[in-house]
Amino acid sequence: MADAEHDLVVIGGGPGGYVAAIRAAQAGMNVACVETEPALGGTCLRVGCIPSKALLESSARYEEARGGLDAHGVKVGDVTLDLGAMMRRKDRIVKGLSSGIDFLFKKNKVTRYLGRGRLDGPGRVVVEGEEPRTLRARHVLVATGSRPASIPGVVLGGRVGTSTEALSFPEVPGHLVVIGAGVIGLELGSVWRRLGSRVTFLEYLDRILPGTDADIAMKALKVLKRQGLTFHLGARVTSAREDGEGCVVEAEGMEPIRCDRVLVAVGRVPVTEDLGLDTVGITPDRKGFIPVDEHFQAAPGVFAVGDVIGPPMLAHKAHEEGIACVEFLATGYGHVDYDTIPAVCYTEPEVASVGRTEEQLRDAGMAYRTGTFPFRANGRAVTLGMAEGEVKVLADARTDRLLGVHILGPRAGDLIAEAAAAMAFGASSEDLARVCHAHPTLPEALREAALAALGRAIHV
Repeated sequence: MADAEHDLVVIGGGPGGYVAAIRAAQAGMNVACVETEPALGGTCLRVGCIPSKALLESSARYEEARGGLDAHGVKVGDVTLDLGAMMRRKDRIVKGLSSGIDFLFKKNKVTRYLGRGRLDGPGRVVVEGEEPRTLRARHVLVATGSRPASIPGVVLGGRVGTSTEALSFPEVPGHLVVIGAGVIGLELGSVWRRLGSRVTFLEYLDRILPGTDADIAMKALKVLKRQGLTFHLGARVTSAREDGEGCVVEAEGMEPIRCDRVLVAVGRVPVTEDLGLDTVGITPDRKGFIPVDEHFQAAPGVFAVGDVIGPPMLAHKAHEEGIACVEFLATGYGHVDYDTIPAVCYTEPEVASVGRTEEQLRDAGMAYRTGTFPFRANGRAVTLGMAEGEVKVLADARTDRLLGVHILGPRAGDLIAEAAAAMAFGASSEDLARVCHAHPTLPEALREAALAALGRAIHV
């Protein structure tokens, strides 16, 4: 006998899970969400996207106050860092946003269960925790997210940690070594560099930001080096461990590096173990991802979205999948356009992209045109004092349809939304170029890059 029955039970209260639960409730379903953490929001809100952006913003203000305002004629006296206050601000933001999800659950009448959710055969979910119970459901949605990955030879613990620990260092490390030069590593490395750390990156690949347009990534690397970050590319780390009051990191062909802390940022792996997947006939693939069909169904009555079904491991991708999945359950139709999912790295300058890269287009044998526009020729960027970088537009050589947009520059994460919207509606570079943009604004750079793809750029 079940303790409760629901139309839908969502296992996981992160970006995919809580959004799916709310949307399903809006569609008239009796919905429950099972989450192990007292605070809702998942990795993104608790120990990921939100706290890292809070620290990025605070550290940028600190760096600006320490001399970044001189060019504006603003002189600031002695500037000191109160790391504790900075961390408390971050924690308040996280707590406030998580409480907001609690409110939304109550508003939409989503039942919350605190504990670990596990499948126990078709239509059954066992909640393991202080108040164990068994739930019955017509549908179950697995949205348990991901956790930081590690590599052989790296001993996690103490001063060797992941992004979770790097969000709450009790002091500014004198020397921080970051293993991995992807989005997470670059963002958190930037935070601690601004606050006073010497930061060294060890990246296995011969480039930073894997998956990003190679030309944009190369230009971002040059900018980040000028900021004082040190990079060793093609570095295969063989070990990292605590040693006395610090750490030692070893990589092939390099002298051992002594440092104060190590941040391991080599990607993420899905949380799919101990979920009872075998009780409903689901076998994860060799990387641990749950195979699903075009409607996110993994087994009869069991669905999965977000990081557990594969990359890109992005909160907004999980949002879209959660909504599409429950809308399919409610209406018979749900869709995600994977060609228009943007990605952002919140370094300074930011890096943002949507669609395909030049490398992908070349590998596919597609004929395309390229248009670029530098921010140094954009009036708003110059007045902001943030004129590094460029916008790159890729358009089909035959149809002129937008295939990809890549931005290195100020507020690229905001600018990419226009490109994503244009691509979602099948716009061409001509369409984008014909839109009147307010002057002086940063989005004018996007229009100029579209004009450049047509051979008609005005301001370069």
